[in-house]
Amino acid sequence: MTLLRDPLLNKGTAFTEQERADLGLRGLLPPCVLAMETQAERVLTNLRTLPTDLEKYVALNALHDRNEALFFRVVCDNIDEIQPIIYTPTVGLACQKYGLIFQRPRGMFISSRDRGQIAEILKNWPHPAGLIVVTDGERILGLGDLGANGMGIPVGKLSLYSACAGVHPELCLPIVLDVGTNNEELLNDPYYLGLRERRLTGEAYDSFVDEFMQAARKTFPGVLIQFEDFANHSAFKLLHKYRDEVCVFNDDIQGTAAVALAGLFSALRVSGGKLRDQKVLFLGAGEAATGIADLVVSAMMAEGASEAEALRRNWLVDSRGLVVSGRAGLSGHKLRYAHTDQAPIADFLTAIETLKPTAIIGVAAVGGAFTPDVLKAMAELNDHPIVFALSNPTSKAECSAEDAYRYTEGRALFACGSPYDPVTLNGRTFVPRQGNNSYIFPGVGLGVIASRSRLVTDEMFMAAAHTLADCVGKEDLAQGSLYPALPRIREVSARIAAAVAQVAYQRGLADGPAPNDVMGLVKSQMYEPHY
Repeated sequence: MTLLRDPLLNKGTAFTEQERADLGLRGLLPPCVLAMETQAERVLTNLRTLPTDLEKYVALNALHDRNEALFFRVVCDNIDEIQPIIYTPTVGLACQKYGLIFQRPRGMFISSRDRGQIAEILKNWPHPAGLIVVTDGERILGLGDLGANGMGIPVGKLSLYSACAGVHPELCLPIVLDVGTNNEELLNDPYYLGLRERRLTGEAYDSFVDEFMQAARKTFPGVLIQFEDFANHSAFKLLHKYRDEVCVFNDDIQGTAAVALAGLFSALRVSGGKLRDQKVLFLGAGEAATGIADLVVSAMMAEGASEAEALRRNWLVDSRGLVVSGRAGLSGHKLRYAHTDQAPIADFLTAIETLKPTAIIGVAAVGGAFTPDVLKAMAELNDHPIVFALSNPTSKAECSAEDAYRYTEGRALFACGSPYDPVTLNGRTFVPRQGNNSYIFPGVGLGVIASRSRLVTDEMFMAAAHTLADCVGKEDLAQGSLYPALPRIREVSARIAAAVAQVAYQRGLADGPAPNDVMGLVKSQMYEPHY
C-alpha cells in the first residue's frame, strides 16, 4: 500500500504480473494490466468530459498526487492542451480557490511562526532538493496578495520544469513562505489555509527570508532557488541581495526579460532593422518592465549603442503616467529610466503619439489598456508595429490577439501572455503564441543544474534569449508566430540549457571543466516520464 501511495513510484494498473508478485501488490489492484498509453488515453477521455478548466486542474492535480510518471506523460504529449490548465491562465483561478479545492499537501509551507526552526523543518523534506521555487504570495500573477494560496504557482512552475525541460520531479521542491496576508477577503475566508494575520514587514521579514535562504543552502547544498511572485519592493531587494553569492534568480524579472527580448529578436526578422534602433515603450514599471528594459539595454549595447543611447530608447509608463526625471516618489528601480528633457505625460496614448515607439510592451496587468486607439496609433507610426500584451491571466491582458490584428490591419507583430486561438483576418490566418516564461526558465534551470553553476547571471539569460529566437523558423514567422510551437519545448529547453551551461563553463562558474559534449551532458540529465 505504501508503494501505491508514493506518486514517484506508483504505476497503478500498469504494474506487471511479475511486479505485483514481487512487490506484494497482488489483490491490491484490479487484475487487468494496462499500458501507460492506455492509462493516458483514459486520463484524457475523462479530462475532456469535465465542463470547466478549474475542474480539469483539480483532476490533473489529483493525478499528479498519485502517479507522477503518468501525469508528466500526459503533460508532455499534450502540452498545448494541458499547459494552460496546469499553469496560466487556470492556475490564477486555482490560487484564488486554493482553500476550497485543497486535497493533499504538496511542497512545504514555512510560516513566520517557524522563525528559528527553519533548518529543522526543511529536514522533514524526504528528497534531495536540487531546485526550489519559492514565493511569499504577495503578488500572484496580476491578482495581487493571495498569501498561502500562492502555493499553486511554485507547484505549477516546477511541473513545467519537469515537463518542458526534464528536470527530475524528485529534485523539485515548491515552498511558500507564509508571512501572513493583507487580503481582507482571505482573512475572512473560512477555507483559507494560511496564517490569519497581517503581513510581516521590515527587519522581521528580512531576517525571516534570510534564515530561510541560509537554511535552504545548508540543507540542500548547491540548490538552485527561484524567487517567484514576490511584490516589487521585495523582489528587487532580494535579487540584488543574493544574486552575487547564491545560485538564485527571479523569473518575474529575468525570465520575463529573456522571453520578451527573444520575441523582439523574432519580430525584427520581419520588420527589419537593428534592436539598437528601436524605441520601446512599456506599460508598467515594476519587476517585469524594468527587467525587460535592463536586458534590452544590454542587448542594444552589445549591438554597439552606448548605455546612454540605449537607455534613451526605453521608456516606462506607470499608474501616474510617463516616468520622467524630477517626478516625485520614484522608487529605485524606476530611476534608471526617468529621462530628462521630457515633460510629464499622463496617459499612454499621448505617450505613444509623443515618443513614437516602434514597440509597446504591456506588463502592468491592466486589462484592455491597449485600446483600439492605442493600436491604431501604433499602426499609423509603424509598418509592422510590435505589440506585446504580456500580462496574465487573460482577464488582465492589455488586448486580445483579435484586437491586435484587427486594429493594425493585420500588420502587428503580436505576442501574448495568455493563450489565444488563431485569428483569421482578410483571408489570412495568424497564429499568436505566448511570450510565456516557460520557454525560458525550464531550460535555464536545467543548464544551471547540469553544469552545477554556482551563480545565475544576466549573461545566461541573454544567451537563453538568443537561443530561443534562433528556434523560431521562417514558417513560424510567416503565420505571425514569434515563438516556436509549444510541442517543441523540450528540444528548445535542451538548446537553452546547453547555451546556459556553456556560459557557466566559460566564466568559471561551473563545477569542473567543460565536457566535450555539453548538449550530451544536458540530455543525459533530462527526465523521461516512462515506467
